[in-house]
Amino acid sequence: MVKKIKTPLQTIGWREWVGLPDFGINMIKVKVDTGARSSSLHAFDQHVFEKDGLKWVRFKIYPVQRKKEKTVNLESKILEFRSIRSSSGTASLRPVIITNISILGQTWPVELTLARRDEMGFRMLLGREAFRHRFLVDAGRSYYNGKPANKKTKPILKTSKKSKLK
Repeated sequence: MVKKIKTPLQTIGWREWVGLPDFGINMIKVKVDTGARSSSLHAFDQHVFEKDGLKWVRFKIYPVQRKKEKTVNLESKILEFRSIRSSSGTASLRPVIITNISILGQTWPVELTLARRDEMGFRMLLGREAFRHRFLVDAGRSYYNGKPANKKTKPILKTSKKSKLK
């Protein structure tokens, strides 16, 4: 019988900067939430449409927390619509997309629900299914992935072009 050797998991904090490379976004601040199963991205002006017989969604995001100056227009194929219960207990049907995220040298696909998060402190919530078997969470620390050196010199967006996820 061969014994499995467990490799230690890297640690992330309760808030981190992650990349969304498929969308051309190299840094967006997320709240890492072990109490939430699903991950969610603040999206507005959502429009569902058909492309090649599949459902897609066109939407906009503000990648910078508490700022509305930069708007990114995105499109993504819809995986499904899912009923999600918010922290206030209200259920809503949300589109679910799959996109890659990057943190601490790892990049992998995650499911994101698209929702209005106007009243929330973070543009993105990273739920436990996204980091399960990849990271441990240190609830007392933040930014194991580092912080932007200088917001004026380090761009949040890699490109100003309209991004599309295929």
